[in-house]
Amino acid sequence: MLQKTSRMTDKSDNEVISIFKETSALLTGHFILRSGLRSGHFFQCAQVCQYMDKVTRLAELLINKLRVDKPNTIVSPAMGGLVLGQEIARQLNCRFIFLEKVDDKLALRRNFSLCESDKVLLVEDVVTKGGRVAEALAILRATKCSILAVTSLVDRSTEDLNFGIPFQPLLKLEFPTYQPDQLPQELLSIEPTKPGS
Repeated sequence: MLQKTSRMTDKSDNEVISIFKETSALLTGHFILRSGLRSGHFFQCAQVCQYMDKVTRLAELLINKLRVDKPNTIVSPAMGGLVLGQEIARQLNCRFIFLEKVDDKLALRRNFSLCESDKVLLVEDVVTKGGRVAEALAILRATKCSILAVTSLVDRSTEDLNFGIPFQPLLKLEFPTYQPDQLPQELLSIEPTKPGS
């Protein structure tokens, strides 16, 4: 079983935030999130993923935080979770496969398959409302694999998420999100952008 170690404290949270800031992954402005919600903050995973030493360290920290049985297969939805998922698979010596978009919906393609012997850890970059995770889990549940847990670099959800299995993010970032018709004054004056993950 992968277990949380005593090293995983507020100190590691500070290290994660420091990495995000060093790589310009934490942005401020007016952003349209994948969920359709709006926010004055955005976590852009692609900025971190330019630097493999940072990805390696974030994967180490995330693995140390997980409290699940050891997986033998890592699955990530494209695009955001690919680099992190592959690095976690490398460090855990697991097989790595990914889900990709087909007509704007996730799909298991490229002759990838999952069977009863697969113990899967689903790896995502950022979770806001959990829609893409739920979509990925539906695909995995249609196979005979065992799904151990969901993990992500960042959980920025504002409500409790229940995926029916453990959800263990590396870091919880509590930035407020808004419906498009309920924006605060400070966001109304900024042109919204959709930077992508």
